[in-house]
Amino acid sequence: MTQSILGDSAIQRPTLYGSTLENTYAGILSFMRRNYSRDLNGADVVISGVPLDLATTFRPGARLGPAAIRAASVQLAELKPYPWGFDPFEDLAVIDYGDCWFDAHNPLSIVPSIVEHARTILASGATMLTLGGDHFITYPLLKAHAERFGAPLSLIHFDAHCDTWPDDNTASLNHGTMFYKAIQEGLIDAKTSVQIGIRTWNDDFMGVQILDAPWVHAHGPEATLQRVLDIVGQRPTYLTFDIDCLDPAFAPGTGTPVAAGLSTAQALHIVRGMGPVNLIGMDVVEVSPPYDQSEITALAAAHIAADLLCVLRNQKLVKQR
Repeated sequence: MTQSILGDSAIQRPTLYGSTLENTYAGILSFMRRNYSRDLNGADVVISGVPLDLATTFRPGARLGPAAIRAASVQLAELKPYPWGFDPFEDLAVIDYGDCWFDAHNPLSIVPSIVEHARTILASGATMLTLGGDHFITYPLLKAHAERFGAPLSLIHFDAHCDTWPDDNTASLNHGTMFYKAIQEGLIDAKTSVQIGIRTWNDDFMGVQILDAPWVHAHGPEATLQRVLDIVGQRPTYLTFDIDCLDPAFAPGTGTPVAAGLSTAQALHIVRGMGPVNLIGMDVVEVSPPYDQSEITALAAAHIAADLLCVLRNQKLVKQR
């Protein structure tokens, strides 16, 4: 830990590595105090926000999600993450790229703007960890990742909703139909994709493997993890975590809450076991701060993102051996 810099390390730290001393209640709110930068050189992971909520079908507010997740992450940068016991930034070069810019008043431009944002980052060789924003943002992100890594990708999808309801309108913005489009367009392979925590009905789940919330409650997070690993294998896999996968008791600040969801502890157990997965991109979405209570939803999202960084750190060390 470099102690020569006191405060605002997101703009003062001279290197992408290491951690510095901050007052948790003050300073520039990058994710876990990582350097704010548009210089992609040397970055292993790029965190960025996509503050969109024009595709929501119920409560709005997810456009404020990236800022809330960043704010909730400050205490996670204070100590070594639990239960990992290491500073991931000693080995993993992570920057906060800021937010994707798009013209919210020109809806037809939004998808191309997000795709181009992702293309720029992926061209550097870095892995993307994106903060939403409503869940529709995963659709353009999948487009860019499929271009980079080859289609179809496998998908690990945490959610209360399957988001595969039919929608053949190519111009629509709808956070309940983007995986229907992704499967129809060959961006993801349904047979090697899995949805975890589902508890809303669809007459056609399009062949995606479903580990619904009752299954997780009955079998436990470890069995759920092992089933996920069996389904995706070593295929290039994109992971998306809709915060409404969690029960509203743990994540009230979201647009479409559904009762009887996963606990934060269950979800984190599964996420922490993602080391064997060939993760090529990730996002955490649907945090809506206006409906949050004491920041518990944003805090859950920040924990999920932080644990994903720890998974990536361990994967990097394995590759270097």
